[in-house]
Amino acid sequence: MKILSSLSFLLAVLPLTAQEMPKPGAEHQKLAGRAGTWDAVISMAGEDGKPTESKGTSVVKVACLGMWVTEDFSSPELMGAPFEGHGVTGYDKGKCVGTWFDSMTTTYMTLEGGYDASGKVLTMTGMGPGPTGEALKHRFVTTWHSADKYVFEMFVTGNGKEEKMMTITYTRRAAKVGDAKAPTK
Repeated sequence: MKILSSLSFLLAVLPLTAQEMPKPGAEHQKLAGRAGTWDAVISMAGEDGKPTESKGTSVVKVACLGMWVTEDFSSPELMGAPFEGHGVTGYDKGKCVGTWFDSMTTTYMTLEGGYDASGKVLTMTGMGPGPTGEALKHRFVTTWHSADKYVFEMFVTGNGKEEKMMTITYTRRAAKVGDAKAPTK
């Protein structure tokens, strides 16, 4: 009976306190431009100083009625092992915000940042695990070259020195006939 009484109270008060639901703005729409399937080429500095290259796939989807984008990234081999990562990015209180977690660590990252004046470079920073698990400052720089190509660079600061850890070049995978987004003739 107590549950019914509480529910009745909420239903009576809710219309008085309800606010208009937020709607995606221009910033959300810009993030939504990443939606699609992307082929990725990952370049990392190897232990011997020579770059190593791997391939991966990123699937980006618009979520929560346009308020967020989600990314599922996978690579059959990254640094000698299969890799999976998941990110969520949105726009809140005047800045881009996001989270990232992956199969290389049990620690998740929270990030925030924004676009430069050109609107083509998104820089986000946050704390995340370093190579030996210690918390280090990370800087992610995403540069758009076109609607179908962008480059992601990850920098990590340790011992007061920032180093580039990886570069990923993304190319949008072309829609195929029969795909939901494939053009029709």
